[in-house]
Amino acid sequence: MILLLPVLLPILGGVLLAFLPLEDRKARSIYVETITIVTSVALFALIFAGGAYTCTPMHMTPRLAMKFRMDGLSRVFCALIGFLWPLSTLYGFSYMEHESHEKRFFVYYLISYGVTAGIATAANLFTMYVCYELLTLATLPLVLHKMDAASVHAGRKYLYYSIGGASLAFIGLIFILTFGIGNTEFVFGGSLDPSLIGTRGNVLLFVYLLSFIGFGAKAAVIPMQAWLPSVSVAPTPVTALLHAVAVVKAGAFAVIRVTYYGFGAEFLSGTWAQKIAIGLAALTIVYGSAMALKEQHLKRRLAWSTVSNLSYILLGAALMTQAGLTGALTHMLVHGVVKITLFFCVGAVMVRTGQEYVQDVRGFAKIMPVTAATFALASAALVGVPPLPGFMSKWNLATAASAGGTMGLVGLVALVISAILTAFYLFPIVVNMYFRPLNASLMAQEHVNRDPDWRMKLPFGILCAAIIALSFCSYPITNWLAGIAGGLY
Repeated sequence: MILLLPVLLPILGGVLLAFLPLEDRKARSIYVETITIVTSVALFALIFAGGAYTCTPMHMTPRLAMKFRMDGLSRVFCALIGFLWPLSTLYGFSYMEHESHEKRFFVYYLISYGVTAGIATAANLFTMYVCYELLTLATLPLVLHKMDAASVHAGRKYLYYSIGGASLAFIGLIFILTFGIGNTEFVFGGSLDPSLIGTRGNVLLFVYLLSFIGFGAKAAVIPMQAWLPSVSVAPTPVTALLHAVAVVKAGAFAVIRVTYYGFGAEFLSGTWAQKIAIGLAALTIVYGSAMALKEQHLKRRLAWSTVSNLSYILLGAALMTQAGLTGALTHMLVHGVVKITLFFCVGAVMVRTGQEYVQDVRGFAKIMPVTAATFALASAALVGVPPLPGFMSKWNLATAASAGGTMGLVGLVALVISAILTAFYLFPIVVNMYFRPLNASLMAQEHVNRDPDWRMKLPFGILCAAIIALSFCSYPITNWLAGIAGGLY
């Protein structure tokens, strides 16, 4: 039953918070952070315990059960959320002091953690789909938090795209249930029953493509990408999680599950459905990078960057090879750590100075030295400057794509173009911070330190240490992920 702890504890803790008279900010912060840390400790205890733990709390029908399991793929996603969520929560305590309705915010923040853990540990497609839908409901109030016109518009768009994607994914659920091995259990190599496929191969390939786009809606794959930049109007702790951890990574994770544990790479490899999936991922990679280069608003630039980088993961998954999946999992970890760092830095700039645009951060290294240094390191990591971890993940993906035939080469070209564009949309921000003079309105305050308080700077330091650690642990990490991609764990 310990497998249910990281799912139920934050959900119940969030619901309880709504009714507790915790109006004192310090007491509420201790309550929220305690639940978050205990949840993360439980996740890491399960990760390091080894073995495939399984828990089935309820059956909906003889063939549909809410079932949870900690396997190799679960461990990757759980490690990511377990490490980043407590840091984001601590960051949020400082950030949300400048916002209203803090208590309501942390209610849904906690619930979202439990639902995301449910997606990570789902043992079958039915359970993952239910948690996937619940994640939309849990995060929608976070997007709507400010309740101004822009937030309402973004919330509606997020809801429409999420419901549309879930509808397509539901078709995949029905077909897996019908043509699978009797239930929707995740099985490495695929759960389709060969004796039931017969002449329905093209139909199943079409359904897979619908599932790829449907679950890929939360990963912002074309044509489901427009919602992601819109939700940047939400408070930065929300956008950091939406764009780096919870929603978008849940979408990429779900695509990997459906591809390798649902329909099966052997069934899909070499088909027209695979080619379209690779084409969509490659197109999104280039399109997202180009839009990021064009965008001048800091958070929206990072949002378009996320659109691009999520399809790095989808491209690796669509290659249908062990090397491709290894690259996808590597980039999922690296991008999660690096992108949340970038969003934290931008959020600190917005809170401490009110500046939101690329041209407005000129000379900020003089008044926000810690924030600027953190942003510079994370930018170099995302670009892929050796030996930083972005190089490791992009190298793994490029190597896998180069061995993937004609469509793999299409993906490789997209990766190279995106890598160049990433340097063009991130490094000018760093140059502005370090090598251009302060804005005239801030010139008189050049020696006033605008760096945030310790609740933001501590996550900065831990994330920078994690980026450096990933740089020097690339070989064992890649080996571990390759074992998961090969079905060993």
